[in-house]
Amino acid sequence: MRASEFNKNCGQHALFIHTYNMADRSSLLVCLRIPISLKNICLGILVVQTSSLVLTMRYSRTHKQPGEQMYIASTAVVFAEIFKVLACLAIIFRGSSYRWSVFVNQMREEILAKPWETLKLAIPSGLYTIQNNLLYVALSNLDAATYQVTYQLKILTTALFSVCMLHKQLGMLKWLSLVLLMIGVTLVQWHVDEKAPTSKELSLSGQVVGVLAVLTACCSSGFAGVYFEKILKGTKASIWMRNVQLGSFGVVFGLMAVMTNDGSQVSRGGFLQGYNRITWIVISLQAFGGLVVAAVVKYADNILKGFATSLSIVVSSFVSFYFLGDFQPTRYIRISLITRIFMRAKLQAFVF
Repeated sequence: MRASEFNKNCGQHALFIHTYNMADRSSLLVCLRIPISLKNICLGILVVQTSSLVLTMRYSRTHKQPGEQMYIASTAVVFAEIFKVLACLAIIFRGSSYRWSVFVNQMREEILAKPWETLKLAIPSGLYTIQNNLLYVALSNLDAATYQVTYQLKILTTALFSVCMLHKQLGMLKWLSLVLLMIGVTLVQWHVDEKAPTSKELSLSGQVVGVLAVLTACCSSGFAGVYFEKILKGTKASIWMRNVQLGSFGVVFGLMAVMTNDGSQVSRGGFLQGYNRITWIVISLQAFGGLVVAAVVKYADNILKGFATSLSIVVSSFVSFYFLGDFQPTRYIRISLITRIFMRAKLQAFVF
């Protein structure tokens, strides 16, 4: 195919990357059909969604009126999975041109006709359920910015699992950036012993619980993410279909977690006890987050996703300091935040 014909087929909004080969003096044109403006929109939505979820979730767990009952976090996780599954089903139904017979056949072929492929998603689904519940514990014991920066340790766990499971090769620069990341996470926790106790300061034991919850969530996130990536690359099913499978198992595991950990409390006060408008906003944001990440991966790339994560740290820190009043940006916190942003902006070699 000639270059002129190739350019014509790509359309007006295509982005072309020209690579010149000195050996055979040939040119390779790579056409990306995604408009750049759409990438920017996805980036902006991911920043807003990530920051809003963290801040809203923490607000819902730490701010309540006297005598007001707190909602059960495990039940919120179940509702988030249900919302995500329903949204993905709606997207699949739209892709089938709103024809019920096509939709049913597609679901039967991808889920019922391939039971082992479906069961493979039970592993990451169970880990994601554990992770989501741990994040509620973490945000109940840590300020929003500390949680955000500490949770970036999942990049390290993802790298380790990628090397072990996907046999990826990481150069010296990449490992150096991971070491810097660990230093930044350590600096975030360093400020606990340096601050004088205040009325708004979180307890030391609570912060220990929060940090342990985040570390466990990082491990589960790293393994589940790499495992899910391996499954996606080995099959032709759409990411929406995979999210349906993940979410379906997530609902089951989530209900099991509710009955195991909070069964007696649910029996006394009901499944929806303590729910209010903020609670439903948290649930909607958490479900929407799964769709946003999928859209970013599909329409943009993981580098933009990394920029969005770093930018959300800045947004969460600003809002947490000026509006929630639970974050005091000491010198070490500032260094850590700047280090995180610099690493994500300069060391773009990581693509997870």
